[in-house]
Amino acid sequence: MVNLSGFIRFHALRTPQQVALVYQDQRLSYGALLERVERLAGWLAARGIGEGDVVAAVMKNSTAFIELAVAVSHVGAVFLPINYRLAEAEIRYIVDNAEARLLLADEAFRDPVGALPNVVLLDEAAQSDTRVLSGDAAAPAPTLRRPDDLYRLMYTSGTTDRPKGVMHSYENFYWKCMDHILALGLTAADRLLVVGPLYHAGAFDLPGITVLWVGGTMVIHRDFEPARVLASIEAERLTCAWMAPVMLGRVLGFEGRERYDVGSLRWCIGGGEKTPEDRIRAFAGLFTNGRYIDGYGLTESCSGDTLMEAGMEIAKIGSTGRALAHVEVEIRDDEGVRLEAGKEGEICLRGPKITKGYWRDPDKTAASFFGAWFRTGDIGYLDADGFLYLTDRKKDMIISGGENIASSEVERVIHEMPEVEEVAVIGVPDARWGERPIAVVVPRQGAVLDHPTLAAYCRAQLAAFKVPTALYLEEALPRNPSGKVLKRELRARFAR
Repeated sequence: MVNLSGFIRFHALRTPQQVALVYQDQRLSYGALLERVERLAGWLAARGIGEGDVVAAVMKNSTAFIELAVAVSHVGAVFLPINYRLAEAEIRYIVDNAEARLLLADEAFRDPVGALPNVVLLDEAAQSDTRVLSGDAAAPAPTLRRPDDLYRLMYTSGTTDRPKGVMHSYENFYWKCMDHILALGLTAADRLLVVGPLYHAGAFDLPGITVLWVGGTMVIHRDFEPARVLASIEAERLTCAWMAPVMLGRVLGFEGRERYDVGSLRWCIGGGEKTPEDRIRAFAGLFTNGRYIDGYGLTESCSGDTLMEAGMEIAKIGSTGRALAHVEVEIRDDEGVRLEAGKEGEICLRGPKITKGYWRDPDKTAASFFGAWFRTGDIGYLDADGFLYLTDRKKDMIISGGENIASSEVERVIHEMPEVEEVAVIGVPDARWGERPIAVVVPRQGAVLDHPTLAAYCRAQLAAFKVPTALYLEEALPRNPSGKVLKRELRARFAR
């Protein structure tokens, strides 16, 4: 039996007073967490939720989110976390496509979910303690779950297509846990900062509730605030974290950051984009006992397929590390032929943590595999030592006059300019060349930047056809919760 409540029960019986969750002003022990989970499972069962039923959640970070995820597993149902930033029509599409039988949502999201069927709203009290909802519901025995059973549906962010329901089995989840424990050295002494949204694989899975599997502690923030992050690391003596690049950038740029004692932090995983060298060095300057871990992964793999190894950050700058113990990475061409080291092609993954496909969509599932190898849609290469270098999204490749332009290559050059805080390079339609590259830049505070200056800088390091033909200055780039720039939004805006 592989229900998530099993490892909560294991620790509740052996170390019932060990703190499992910290949220706002409460410190929830393993014993108390198990009690809440079992009561909530009883409440779900009383509403007719059982084996194979889909239960959706539109919720911000809270103890209730974790309690619900575990309770849904306890009764044999399938957990469906949904991005709370989505509009009503987008949420409705996901709920309908997944055929969810029940939707729990924070009171604040009444507007986008109120017209949907079978909705239960959680007020602030219930968000902190699901016993407000479940009352004295009797705890049912866990429903038998096996490794191949469906544990969760997670819908892709839709950066390139309509959201697809990624199927995660218990086998996927537990192999993910084992690989992250092995690579990160997780123990019961670890205290994880959870500040990214839990509906996303980065916060929930990298390493996320793997920390509970080993008996450690999750310190949950409802929203991201740089000052609270630093204060929490100091007060709670946090040892590890996952942060999207935009979050880490704000922490590293926070005025007064030196006032905090952050010496307890031993690592922080980033994600969503390749990390510039200056950010790695800035991290080391603030978190003197910690290291920044660049990584690569995606929703379809429960996140975290490659991680950078200690001491290799600068020597392998630009790499996202090597594959974890039970993940294989290969680079293949459009026909599925394996490419040798140094050759650029599509990144393909194989292993027990990789999804078997998309919810009730055999065509998209079939198109996403070369046999047993999952096609990520990302372009990159492996060096001779097996380190992965991410070049671009396959659909982000700019083709100008028959020449391929990797936007990330141009972005890396532009990011080195002292005037640039953030940059995205996209292709826009061109009557002569088919497409032409343009740069969208967030300048550093007080910096002045124009197109002739940027073009001259790029021209010194890149072929002429790769130099952006226009520059647009913005206050921020649109991003999804994992920190990836939403280039489709930029294309829609500037493709004129």
